[in-house]
Amino acid sequence: MNLFTSVLLAAFAVYLGGWYGGQWQGNFSLLLFLMTVVTLAYWLAERYKFRPEREAAAARLVTEAEARKAQLAAQGITQVDTDVTQARDRLLMQPWWLDWTAGLFPVICVVFLMRSFLFEPFKIPSGSMIPTLLVGDFILVNKFHYGIRLPVINKKIIPNNEPQRGDVMVFRYPVNPKMDYIKRVVGLPGDEISYLNKELRINGKPVEEVPLSEFYDADSLRYSKQYSEALPGVTHRILIDTDRPPFVPPQAIEDYPFKENCRYSGEGVVCKVPAGHYFVMGDNRDNSQDSRFWGFVPDENIVGKAFVIWMNLGDVKRIGFFQ
Repeated sequence: MNLFTSVLLAAFAVYLGGWYGGQWQGNFSLLLFLMTVVTLAYWLAERYKFRPEREAAAARLVTEAEARKAQLAAQGITQVDTDVTQARDRLLMQPWWLDWTAGLFPVICVVFLMRSFLFEPFKIPSGSMIPTLLVGDFILVNKFHYGIRLPVINKKIIPNNEPQRGDVMVFRYPVNPKMDYIKRVVGLPGDEISYLNKELRINGKPVEEVPLSEFYDADSLRYSKQYSEALPGVTHRILIDTDRPPFVPPQAIEDYPFKENCRYSGEGVVCKVPAGHYFVMGDNRDNSQDSRFWGFVPDENIVGKAFVIWMNLGDVKRIGFFQ
C-alpha cells in the first residue's frame, strides 16, 4: 500500500501540475469527486482493517510483555525492563500514507459537499461584467438557488427557483462545457431579445437606461459611458463603448444550436429564446463574448446564481452583495 499510495499521490500531483502549467484543462469538480471517493476508500480501510490490525498487534505486544514479566517473577526476577509504552505507541501510529489519505477524508468530504450543493467560490478572470464585477473579484455562487444538481454531471434532481431577468448567473460555457462563464440573464424562454444600435429591447419594449457619470477603468486607463439599466426587478450598471460598431462580426459568430432563431444585421441581432434556454449578456456590453456570439444557455448548463463578492485583494471595499 505504501508504493501504491505513492504512485496515486504522484498521479494527482502530475495532474495538478499540468493543469496549473496549462498543459491540459482540468475539471475541478471531477478531481474533487475522485479525491473524495479515494480518501473514503482509505478511511474505510483504516477504520475496519488497518487500525484494528495495529490495535491487535499493540495488544499482543502488551500481553506478551505481561506474560514475560509474570514468567520472570515466577523465577524470582523482579527488576526487569518491561516498559513497552513506546513500542506500543509506534505500533498504533498511523503511517504517512494513511495520514495523507484517510486522514484528509473528513476535510475533503466537507469541501466536496459544500461546493457541490451549497456555495462555490469563483474568481472573475475577465472584464466582461464590468462595472458590476471587476477582474480579481472573488465571488460566491449559490449552487441550490436554481435547484439541486448532481456533482460532475450537473443533472438537476430537485428543482427550485427559475432564473429571472437580471440574475448574474454562472454556467458551463456551451461551446466548451469544461469552462465556467458568468453573465447576466437578459432573456427567458419565449422572449424576443433585440440588441440593435446598442439599444436592448425585450419583447419589443425598450429597457430603460439612465445616463450616469463616466466609468474609469484602471486596467485599461480609459473612460467608458456608464448607464443604469432597469431590467424587471433589478437595476444595475452597464458600460457602452460608442466607438465600437453595434453589429456582431460574422467571423466571430459560432455555429450554435437554434441559430435559426436569431437574425443578424449591421444594426445588431434579434433572437427568439427557445424553451429551456436563456439569453445572457455581459454588463460591459461592447467587451463581452455572450449569447450574441455563441447562442443560448441551456438549463442543464446552469451552475448557480452569483450574489456576493467575498474578497478582492486589491480593494477590500468591494466586499459585499451585488445585483
